[in-house]
Order: sequence, then C-alpha cells, then structure tokens
Amino acid sequence: MRVEIWSDIACPWCYIGKARFEKGLAGFAHRDEVEVVHRSFELDPGRAKGDTVQVIDMLAQKYGRTPEEARSMEANVAANAHAEGLGYRTEGRDHGSTFDIHRLLHLARARGRQDELLDLAYRANFAEERSVFDGDVLVELAVEAGLDAGEARAVLADPQAYADEVRADEREASELGANGVPFFVLDRRYGISGGQPAEVFAQALEQAWQDRPLTAIGGEAAACDADGACEVPQAGGNG
Repeated sequence: MRVEIWSDIACPWCYIGKARFEKGLAGFAHRDEVEVVHRSFELDPGRAKGDTVQVIDMLAQKYGRTPEEARSMEANVAANAHAEGLGYRTEGRDHGSTFDIHRLLHLARARGRQDELLDLAYRANFAEERSVFDGDVLVELAVEAGLDAGEARAVLADPQAYADEVRADEREASELGANGVPFFVLDRRYGISGGQPAEVFAQALEQAWQDRPLTAIGGEAAACDADGACEVPQAGGNG
C-alpha cells in the first residue's frame, strides 16, 4: 500500500501531522508493507527566493491580526506540537520561499534519504535556531541526512534541477482537490486533510488495507468456477 503526503516545510500542521501519522502507522499490523512518499506543496509559491520575514509578522499581516494575537496563534500550535513530543519555537522563526527545499527533497528521494531530510528540515525550521531559507544550512541538513554535499550544492545552484518534479507534485495536488496541507492520499482511494489525531490515521490505514484491490499473482492455473465446474489439467501441465 502506498501513502502519499503533500506537505510544506513552512506548515506547522504538516510537522505535527507527520508525527501523528507515524504514530498511527507504528500500530498498524502491515506497516512494513506501506510505502510512504512525500510530495511537494508550497503554501507561499509567489514569494521570491531570499524574501524572508519573521513568522509573527507574516501571520499578523496575512490574517489581519495584531502581533499579540499572532503570538497567541503560535502558542496554540506550539502546545499541539509539544503534545506530540516535538520541539517548537514561537519566536525568531523565518518565513520564506520553500521551493529550494522541495527541490532538495526530490534529490533526497532519488537517493533514498527523503524521510531523513524532511525530519531534519522540520526540526531545523520549527525547533532549532537554523534557518532553512539559508543555502548553507540546507547543505548542512542534506549532509546530515546522508546526501553528498557537492551534489546538494549543485542542485541548489541550478534553479532547474528537480523544478519539474516539484511543479508536477503541485499540479497533481490541484487535480486531487487539495487546497491545503498536509494532505494524505492512501492508495489513491482515500484522502485525509489536516493534521488529524493518530487514531484517525490508524483507522484510515486499516480501512484502506481492507479495501485494497486483489492483485493477481502467477499465471493462469486450474480452478473451479461458481457453478462447480472444475477445469481438468492437461497431461504434462502444471496442475
């Protein structure tokens, strides 16, 4: 079974939702047969590279709130993050374009290190004093995730590297009706929006597993039909 997760590094509920999904997955009996793929989604696709602003200021402007109200919003999110055992800083975080991060995550996927880089990027953005909008920091995170520093720098230096893959993910999200993240798709049959409780993910995994289409294994072989007629294998056949 495949689970695809559309998310953005700038999205705190994606950070929290990933932790909750993983808790739901941990208790799933068939967890070793679940492939998880992370896909790109930009919450602020129009923001230029290098144009960063403090999160509190961005929230106040975006939602028409005072800085104090924006801090209260952040405190509420922080409480949810802490409840999942996640670190979360409510002050001093940057907000900017996440396009380069998504491109680097596609490199990480190609090298089998996507989940590792995603976790490191989330932690750097929400819990540590490290700006994921700084190219040097991104290279450091890539190396910590097990990627080659030179290859990571080459991707960041070439604005076309993995750009098509990011845009393809975003087009697909739109086609699936996702207008926000996190957005979870199970076997292209079930969609879950938002950072739901772990119990919701656990129930969804069970339902999706039960509703999987049967997969044919092997070629044709002798069988009996619903009327009770049974095929008689030919001599020398495989039975």
